[in-house]
Amino acid sequence: MSDKQQRPPTVRLRRLAAGMSRLRADAGLTREEVAARTSINEATIYRVEHARARPQKRTLLALLDLYEASEEQREDLLAAHRGANDQGWLRPYHSELPEEYTAYIGFESEARTVRNYESLFVPGLAQTEAYARAVIKGVLPKASQKEVDQRVQARMERQVLLTKRLPLQLWAIVDEAAIRRVVGGRAVMGEQAQHLLKLMDAPNITFQVIPFDKGAHAGMPGGFVHMDFPDATDPELVYVDTPAGDLFLESEAEMRRYKSMFEHLQAIALAPNESADLLVKVAEARV
Repeated sequence: MSDKQQRPPTVRLRRLAAGMSRLRADAGLTREEVAARTSINEATIYRVEHARARPQKRTLLALLDLYEASEEQREDLLAAHRGANDQGWLRPYHSELPEEYTAYIGFESEARTVRNYESLFVPGLAQTEAYARAVIKGVLPKASQKEVDQRVQARMERQVLLTKRLPLQLWAIVDEAAIRRVVGGRAVMGEQAQHLLKLMDAPNITFQVIPFDKGAHAGMPGGFVHMDFPDATDPELVYVDTPAGDLFLESEAEMRRYKSMFEHLQAIALAPNESADLLVKVAEARV
């Protein structure tokens, strides 16, 4: 199986990879030098540092010894190693969902902040059950009733993140098309608009709309999600859902690009209070 075909790495595997890469850099060693001094294959070191594989424990211990890791660093990285294959907050039935989606759920469940832009949909974390069901049926017309039910259930369960003790910080921006398109009927859209207005009262949720009269803008090619995590050592992540497949991006250049794009969208979108006024009009029009 090629790297492209492998399931996306978990948060903990990415944490382990970033930590091992930093330790090697701090030790002033190249991968070639590490391979020569440990007899660990250079390709294996590369895969460990790029979250392509969970190393065997003896391999990890040998690298930690070579890098003269502190006791605290060893404990943190060994803990990440133990949970490297865990997909985070997943329900048993999630094994029947696509791997990319379960990986996304795992990342989202451990994120501190989610910045989500959508051009055609209300973000999943803000969808009502009726809207979610209508969207999933429309996007996946060949899905069985069981598959639709599972996806709707997973989407509703994800929303618990917004109300837990330390809630997820959500900043969502949508194109006006996302709240104007009649998904599931007028009553469903009226309920969805009212739900968004209630969410906007929460201190951890910001919602903005880019009005039609702003013309062409950087978000028109499609939606994306940028996540960061409570642990400062966890690399940021961008998720993009495309017709060709889901992408998980993490290079510094990609992070800069998407963060800059989101900032641009923030700047051209209506302020939250103005967005709320527009939602009120949409809700009234759909009743």
